This record gives sequence, structure tokens and C-alpha cells, in this order.
Amino acid sequence: MAELAKNTSDIVKVNSEAEQTPAWKEAWRSFCRNKLAVVGLGIVIFFIIVAILAPVIAPYSFKDQELSKRLLAPSSENWFGTDDFGRDIFSRIVYGARISLTVGFFAVLGSSIIGTMLGIIAGYYGRWVDTIISRIFDIMLAFPSILLAIAVVAILGPSVQNALIAIAVINIPNFGRLVRSKVLSVKQEEYIMAAKAVGMKDARILLRHILPNSMTPIIVQATLAIATAIIEAAALGFLGLGAQAPTPEWGKMLADSRQYLVQAPWTLFFPGLAIMLTVLGFNLMGDGLRDVLDPKMKQ
Repeated sequence: MAELAKNTSDIVKVNSEAEQTPAWKEAWRSFCRNKLAVVGLGIVIFFIIVAILAPVIAPYSFKDQELSKRLLAPSSENWFGTDDFGRDIFSRIVYGARISLTVGFFAVLGSSIIGTMLGIIAGYYGRWVDTIISRIFDIMLAFPSILLAIAVVAILGPSVQNALIAIAVINIPNFGRLVRSKVLSVKQEEYIMAAKAVGMKDARILLRHILPNSMTPIIVQATLAIATAIIEAAALGFLGLGAQAPTPEWGKMLADSRQYLVQAPWTLFFPGLAIMLTVLGFNLMGDGLRDVLDPKMKQ
């Protein structure tokens, strides 16, 4: 009996400690158990630090030209070599991290805010409101995303800012449809019906109940969408519709160097590697967040 009582006491103690553990700590522990997700987080943090400390890390200015040093191979003086204008590729990649991450973060921020608002309105009110918003999403999704982005930039004009706007626009339907489907299930919960029964206003229900309970898929989608946005920004830059010279955007660097593929392959290799690693980091981190935050994945 004494041993049974001791075991019971230990079980109660463990359960009590588990209940006292904050949810975010448990989520962080689960995230850390996913080694690939931790690697992805490390890559993302590395590029963020590089972007913030670009003036300190870069040995040269990204726009300094020295034609006598054009297309030099990687060396101790120029770690990643030089391009066709004699500019240091390492410095341009370091400064380019600022452009790519800025476009990725703010494009996804804008699309997530607008898409979430439209998705919540469509899912909560339904009927003709849902029909109109859903048809708008369907029309936007009917076009290949890169073609829609090209159309937006063609209207606004080629620049980094307009590329950011275009990428934000084409990602709105992804967030809108995701949030709409979540809201359709959440609004059927008993606590939402109880809030309506006591006369709570719609705005308060949306902000205090619907939105907080729809944040999990939004966070996961946003993390994965940043990777997609970086690729789309590079694609627009490659086509000459994004950043303009001498801005050191990775896609633009690839476009400017493609004619030197055989003569100076490092001019394409290092910008392409930077894009690949950044996108890989966000994808791995997003997969880890999905595993932690999605109840279906936990099961």
C-alpha cells in the first residue's frame, strides 16, 4: 500500500508539473526536438544577422566598381570573386540579404493582414459576402502567380517597392482561403454561439474569439510564404521587373551574370546558393512549426 501511495504521489506530481508548464515552453521543446527545424531556424537567424550587420560584415561597398578587377576568381581579397564591373560579389550578397528578407517579410505581412481580414469576413458572415470574396480569390488563383505578379509590376513599374506590392497581392488568396476554412469551423463552437446569445457585438467576437483561434495556421503559412516570396522576388529581379541596378538583389545578380556562366561561374553560383539556403531555412522552420502547432500533425 505504501509503495502504491508513493507511485500515485509521483504521478500526481508529474501531472502537476506538466500542467504548470506554459504552452509556449512545451511548444519550444517540441520544436527543438525536430533537428531539421532547428537547422532551418539557425539558417534564418544567420541571414537576418547578416542583413542587419551588412555595413560591418561587407568588406567593400556593394556599388564600388573597379574594371581592372572584373571577373576575378574567389581569393583572399575577394572571397566570392568579382562581377563584370569589378564589384565584390561577397559584399553584394551580404547587402542583397537586406533586400530579399525585407521583400519577403513585408510582402507576407501585407498579404497576411489583408487575406486574414477578408477570410474572417467571408467565413463569419457567409452568404453573399462569402460568395463575392471567394469568387475574387478564385479569379486571382486562376492565374499563375508569377504571371499575376508580372502584370502588377508592369502596371506599377519595375522597382523593389512595386515588386513587394505585387508579391503581397498574389499571396492574399492563399491566406484568405486558409483563414476562411478555419473560421467556418471555429464559428460553430459553443462558446461563439454563447457569445452571440448574450448579445456580444460581431467586431468583439471576431477580435477576441475568432482571430486568436485562427492564428496557428496563419503563423505556419506565413513562415512558408516568406520562402515563396523570396523566390518570387528573385524571379522578378531576374526578369528585370524587380530591383534595378546597382541594387544588389540576388535575382538581379543572377540575371546580370548569366552570360558569364562558362567564363566566371562563381558570379552565378554564390547568389544562387544564397537564395537556396534562405528558402531552405524558412521551409525547414515552417515545417517544424507546422508539426508543433498543428494538432493533426501531433496525432
